[in-house]
Amino acid sequence: MTGALPPPGFYALSYNQYYTAGEFKNDAPPFADFDVTVAATIFRAVYVTDVSILGGTWAMHAFLPFAKVDVGMGSASGSASGLGDIIIDPFIVGWHFGDFHLITGLDIYLPTGAYDKNDLANIGRNYTTFTPVVAATWLNAEGYEASIKVMYDINTENTATDYTSGDELHADFILAKHWGPLAVGLGGYAYKQVTGDSGAGAVLGDFKGQALALGPQVSYGAGNLMVAAKYQSEFEVENKSEGDKFWLNLTLAF
Repeated sequence: MTGALPPPGFYALSYNQYYTAGEFKNDAPPFADFDVTVAATIFRAVYVTDVSILGGTWAMHAFLPFAKVDVGMGSASGSASGLGDIIIDPFIVGWHFGDFHLITGLDIYLPTGAYDKNDLANIGRNYTTFTPVVAATWLNAEGYEASIKVMYDINTENTATDYTSGDELHADFILAKHWGPLAVGLGGYAYKQVTGDSGAGAVLGDFKGQALALGPQVSYGAGNLMVAAKYQSEFEVENKSEGDKFWLNLTLAF
């Protein structure tokens, strides 16, 4: 239901992720003998107003991420933990057209997480990212759902390294079946870097990443609480780590 804005009110969410990877899909020698684990909890606050804009409903949200990252590369290793990069979007608009729902917005990633260019592991990225978002959901009376959320990341320069990551296109998606409060589906994501990295620090040249992931998802709602769990395994990866993600997400409506 990622494309369906909920009714007016305040919503508190907790996304809890564990990611592990033992390979970096690139032939360059610096990425040999690579492993990474990330444990993260991301708190999200959503406020849906009763204000109508262009026939839709105005909403806003903010993400507060906390993570622990452990990285190993050859004989080197590093770890970091703490507050990551905060995400805000003060202007979200959602529409409902019968079985079809649509949301647009502009997420802004702020460089609030700690960063040191000499550290192998960092919580923050040390640059701002602007991400236009479009999400859509189709859910019919029989409980069949198709949802997709498409995002385009426009990254600014990391001034500590003279490095600008290229623009990134990525989408989350799911096909699911609902039985009352229970929903079961197959979901995943697709990621493609569409422009190369640049800047004086981009010593690897036209470095573009890509990845696909698929896995099962299940959710259950009771009263004002929703619990969702999912597993995603990555494949068709280039210039990125290839691993597995486990999620446990909680949503509380007030």
